[in-house]
Amino acid sequence: MAKRIVTDAVLAAVALVLFVIEAQIPPIVPIPGVKLGLANIVTVWALMRIGAPDALGISLIRISLGSLFTGTLPSFIFSLSGGLLAFVAILLMKKLLRENQIFVAGVFGAIFHNAGQLIAAAIVYGTASVFVWSPVLILSGIVTGLFTGLVAQLLTKKIPKTIGQRRN
Repeated sequence: MAKRIVTDAVLAAVALVLFVIEAQIPPIVPIPGVKLGLANIVTVWALMRIGAPDALGISLIRISLGSLFTGTLPSFIFSLSGGLLAFVAILLMKKLLRENQIFVAGVFGAIFHNAGQLIAAAIVYGTASVFVWSPVLILSGIVTGLFTGLVAQLLTKKIPKTIGQRRN
């Protein structure tokens, strides 16, 4: 149990550091919501390697603390809704993918993260006009999700299987 808690805490800390570092990078394009999503590398890897309950906890900790350190209440709502929808998409993709196809889960996770944020924005701002950004966010989700998914796939191959494995 202690090993599990320490592993999850270290992964949450790594995800949080990546999130905070990325928050310091100026936007690549002047469109709200377009970013690399580096912290999602940890979420994808954790979901593929150590399982859904731990990966969800890691993601929720990162979202909560990341929003506390760098954001506002609306940013927390957007991040949480995007993160949860992305988590579900990656979880569903996990059932369909082999280890050499993890990058696909990264793409779907990024696209669904953006969709979750758009849905939250439509609710928060009370307008469907935010969906005008959908084509750009889908395209950016494909590109950034491919990158984060490939990194997660590489880490899955490089990190020994004993890291994160659970003993009963």
